[in-house]
Amino acid sequence: MSRKKMVFLIFFLVLLLDQSVKIWVKTHMAYGEEIQVFGWDRVLIHFVENDGMAFGMRLGGEYGKLLLSLFRITAVGFLLLYLIRLVKENSDRWLVAGFALVLSGAVGNIVDSVLYGKIFSASSFDSGPAQLFPEGGGYAPFLYGRVVDMFYFPLLYGNYPDWIPYFGGKAFLFFRPVFNIADVAISMGVVTLLYFYFRLSVPQELSQEEE
Repeated sequence: MSRKKMVFLIFFLVLLLDQSVKIWVKTHMAYGEEIQVFGWDRVLIHFVENDGMAFGMRLGGEYGKLLLSLFRITAVGFLLLYLIRLVKENSDRWLVAGFALVLSGAVGNIVDSVLYGKIFSASSFDSGPAQLFPEGGGYAPFLYGRVVDMFYFPLLYGNYPDWIPYFGGKAFLFFRPVFNIADVAISMGVVTLLYFYFRLSVPQELSQEEE
């Protein structure tokens, strides 16, 4: 498979899966509602929205949200140009795949920020699922939409032992963030790029030691 086809395939699959799941959650679940996957209470579909970055992190305030949306769009533009250059130069497949995953994940979350406020009604605890293309218009202006998150894996939770300084007796939870497929794609892209880097650097270090 050519690098160009690989990029298109990654981009298409990530966006298709990400947006399909988000639209289903938005139109079938009330805000805060959760579904146990296979009956497991530690593998959940838990519908929340956030105004900020990946894994529920935030950049506060109305202007913070606008700046974040504009920064995302600008960053994606530069990343797209760089990815096009990598494809034209026939660069390493791992490098191209890593940047393609990061790009597709970033675009997936940008779609929420840019469009969801215009095309969906608001989601809340008591209003039920949101409507797509509501008669009265969406819940937010252009660029002010909220990112839909749904995957929640509280694998370990409880209280720290009393003998641990400062944390003793306090509650702990692992894994706390709620995330989406776009976040997963970005994380996979970063891991792929790290693999590409270490795959190149380790042989070079070994060759230098042999010399």
